Amino acid sequence: MQKQLTLLFLLFYGSIIHAQEPVAKDTVVRYANIGYDANGNEVSFLSDTPPLQQIAGAPKAFYSYYWEFGDGTYSTEKNPKHTYKKTGSYEAKLWATNNYDTGKPPATRPKKVVINEITKTVDDLATMTDDFMLKRNREPMIDEEMVMIVSYKNTNNYSSSGNIHLFYNEMAFKNDNFLEPEIRLHHGETLIPTDVMVYNKDHNPTNTFLTSIENELVSYSVQPQDSTKKTNLPLSMEEAKQLYRSQKSISFENMQPGEERNLFLTMRTAPEMIKDTSAIISVRGIYVPDNNYGDHTVKDMEMEIVTSHDPNKMSSNGVLMNYRLVRFKTLKYKIKFQNNGDGPARTIRLETDIPDMLDMSTLKLEDQYPACPICPKEPVRYSCLDTTFLKNKAIFTFKNIYLPGTEQKNVQEKDSTKGFVKYSIRFAQDFHKQKTKSRTAIIFDKNEPIITNYATTRFTPGISIGIKAGYNYYPKVENAQSYFLSAVVSPYKPYRFYGQAEFSNSFNASTSTTSMDQIVDDPRNGSIQLQRTITAIEQKSVNWEVPVLLRYNINNYLGIGAGVQTNINVSNTTHNNVTVEYYEGDSDQFLMDSKTDASSERESFTNWRTGILLDFTAGFSRLGPSLGARYVMNNITDFNYWQLYALWRF
Repeated sequence: MQKQLTLLFLLFYGSIIHAQEPVAKDTVVRYANIGYDANGNEVSFLSDTPPLQQIAGAPKAFYSYYWEFGDGTYSTEKNPKHTYKKTGSYEAKLWATNNYDTGKPPATRPKKVVINEITKTVDDLATMTDDFMLKRNREPMIDEEMVMIVSYKNTNNYSSSGNIHLFYNEMAFKNDNFLEPEIRLHHGETLIPTDVMVYNKDHNPTNTFLTSIENELVSYSVQPQDSTKKTNLPLSMEEAKQLYRSQKSISFENMQPGEERNLFLTMRTAPEMIKDTSAIISVRGIYVPDNNYGDHTVKDMEMEIVTSHDPNKMSSNGVLMNYRLVRFKTLKYKIKFQNNGDGPARTIRLETDIPDMLDMSTLKLEDQYPACPICPKEPVRYSCLDTTFLKNKAIFTFKNIYLPGTEQKNVQEKDSTKGFVKYSIRFAQDFHKQKTKSRTAIIFDKNEPIITNYATTRFTPGISIGIKAGYNYYPKVENAQSYFLSAVVSPYKPYRFYGQAEFSNSFNASTSTTSMDQIVDDPRNGSIQLQRTITAIEQKSVNWEVPVLLRYNINNYLGIGAGVQTNINVSNTTHNNVTVEYYEGDSDQFLMDSKTDASSERESFTNWRTGILLDFTAGFSRLGPSLGARYVMNNITDFNYWQLYALWRF
């Protein structure tokens, strides 16, 4: 009995203690572990990843892999083999990306690999198709890190020393998208202070030329890159500084002919980075292979903001645009897809929505993968891309292709299962300032379609300044005259609903005259006489009005609005003239005497009033001239008035 009571007491006491403890947050972090087996300098690596958490309705989840071996080389295989050239201690790193998974990518601790002897020699193999390449291991996600791989090659027939300039955090976005990167150098490179500009010794601005380089499919990201050869290095540097606010510059020396090198940057996304998942951001690299000459390569790498790692995605560069400058802007869209089946896809159909405000006739195919020609009208048996443009839809169909599936046997390289279509389009002749949404249905062979996210375009509010002038008509105020001049602030070329604020300065004048007759005794002889008192009041005032409206454009020429306003007399001057006339007898036929008394009164900041208003405009309702009429109902009785005006918006 005593044991039972003791047990009950302990349970009760324990429950009280547990109830008083704060509930711990779920801070469980998934880890991917690195394993390896070394045979001399040949090492076999093994990745041990946690179970995937499948996104409901998405294709089958899978991991993609990115390894760094600590000697300046990398791999994207799941379990790679690597042969080190020198003895020493190396730090191997692994990044596993969880595609179609609901959680965060698993964290990985670096693994130290010690090489004590060289048992196998390895020859350097040329793998680069260009002298400069930018790659990444995954798309950027908020509060997550990604790795940028910078590969460069000496294509000269002599040893050279040069520089690499990397630019990130575009000026087009208000906040930084990336924090300070961690840079890993393996070939004796050094960082250059960003305030030190290194130009070539042989520079001639008049010899600037531009040569297009054929886009190649990079080994990991399936990302086409804009690559150009140039000679005006100061101009290229200045252009990059105008587009990006952050820069890293790296110097290298004694690079041998044909030698290939890699350097790595861990880029952690900033918490305040742009949240739009259809946004395209970019980094720019400038490669100067020889400091003695101005020849250099400029390359841009575009990336899409993601909230989960989904290879089927649509993105646009029109995330936030200035409506004043957008008339000649070309929008760029990119559709990415991946075959997640257990066999190759032979036909891939992309059905893309095209918003009404875009001009279908300007749609231009910029790039695609698998790379193939446009299909002719007659049926063919070779690989080609068929393009069909309807009123509000563009259909891209890859025919007779071979795109492997991620679950297909012997497919090690996940990038071989990916593809994309990149196209550009311009705005129609008459388009409004409104958000657009576009998405794509991706159909692999005869499978059910996969629907992408929405790629959106938006406009910054922009400010339109207007000048307004007109006349105020007070029906119940005698002999009133009122003119005004106003400043108007509203969004630039609004489409339908928008807000508008004004500041108005009115100049008002009114006169009123009253007359009163009475029969009084004549003090001179005791007879009666007519006394007439005439009161003339003249008022002049300067009035400030601040209306705030919600307006609606019915079309390009008619608009209506309603709102509230407050006004106050900044200055008010009243002139009073009282004239007393005396007539003989009880009629006004014979004037006997007259005298006038004048007085003035000045006040400031008086007569605070509020009211509601209704407004109508006709003309150019979004920009330019228009005429308007407004009725204002004040809280003071008999002080309602009409306002007739002309307005010009800039």
